[in-house]
Amino acid sequence: MDLPKLREVEAFAVTVSGKKMIGLRDPMNYSSEVVAVPQQLYPLLLLLDGQHSVVDIQAEYMRRFGELIFRETIDDVLKVLDAGLFLDSDNFRRKREEIENEFKQSPLRQALLAGKSYDASPEALDQQIQQFFTHEEGPGLPEKKPRKTHVKGIIAPHIDFQRGGPCFAWAYKDLAERADADVYIIFGTAHTHTVMPFVATHKDFETPYGTLPCNRELVRLIQKSVSYDLFRDEFVHRGEHSIEFQTVFLRYLFRDKKEISIVPILCGSFHEMVASRISPAEDARIREFVKAVKNAVKQSGARICCIAGADLAHVGPRFGDVHPISDGFLKLLKADDLRMLEPLERADANGFFSAIQADGDRRKICGLPPIYTMLSVMEATRGKLLKYQQWPDPQGTVTFASMAFY
Repeated sequence: MDLPKLREVEAFAVTVSGKKMIGLRDPMNYSSEVVAVPQQLYPLLLLLDGQHSVVDIQAEYMRRFGELIFRETIDDVLKVLDAGLFLDSDNFRRKREEIENEFKQSPLRQALLAGKSYDASPEALDQQIQQFFTHEEGPGLPEKKPRKTHVKGIIAPHIDFQRGGPCFAWAYKDLAERADADVYIIFGTAHTHTVMPFVATHKDFETPYGTLPCNRELVRLIQKSVSYDLFRDEFVHRGEHSIEFQTVFLRYLFRDKKEISIVPILCGSFHEMVASRISPAEDARIREFVKAVKNAVKQSGARICCIAGADLAHVGPRFGDVHPISDGFLKLLKADDLRMLEPLERADANGFFSAIQADGDRRKICGLPPIYTMLSVMEATRGKLLKYQQWPDPQGTVTFASMAFY
């Protein structure tokens, strides 16, 4: 490591044993660790750019801050970062090859967050999910008698269960009572960079309740009608949680319904379209994909229901904003979010995009791609807002909602 380089990782403020630290997390999940570095060493991290040797770092640190940073301190930090796979090093490249090969060869997409974000044992997970339905913010348990109006799709959050569990329950109660599907097309947010706008996988999804099979024939039919490779970025599925959380609820609700299957699709960023003020409807790759899904569903004769695993706003210093969150801001945020959701009640995908584009996506709506794509694929005529929630944090607030479409 003559020229040490920090990988593209997430950095955020944390407090450990009363001390202010910088937390580092790997968005690609090659590493499952969170490494905490003393806040005063944050400038050191900025110099790990592959352009500076350790001696260069010492000299630059002295020039900028007028302080000597000992080589032993730098070596200790580099040792911790390399062991955690946060450096672009030979050690990381060997481990990355092992992890990618293992994922490629496995027929299963393993439940990455079982035992972390939700209980790993079916019995404990039963209790956890039931409490989401019966929580004071929840909708109550699903009724056993199906309702007459069939749901064509839902929006459910992809925030972790501890913060968004009751909001998940609102969407899945409607699904449980109204679904008449044997295939669930799940559109999830890809939180890391993808080369292609959509990412498919043939892998079955593991859950604590057993495997949820991928409908490989439907995936094959979609890929057949798309000119680009939907599997180009398949590895992104390994560490992405936005689909995993949906599979847990699906298998919980329909664990005795052996014939259900899924089509897992991750959606890449629409940021360039927002910035250039070009509607996704004008993007040939998106139009091609939407048409391919519709044709594949028609050709297969499958009864489908769509799911968008999507959160809404991400605001506050943790997400790049200058000011902390105040109570007054949260009220304005809610009003802005609800206005943005109004076109969804008309099942208007382009109206939803325009509402986000109007302020340049100032609130950083990470659910834009899966929601827009789902609405473009399914032929719904109306939507219903079931639940809106905020997880308020002065450093970084996330908002999310559950909706159903008919």
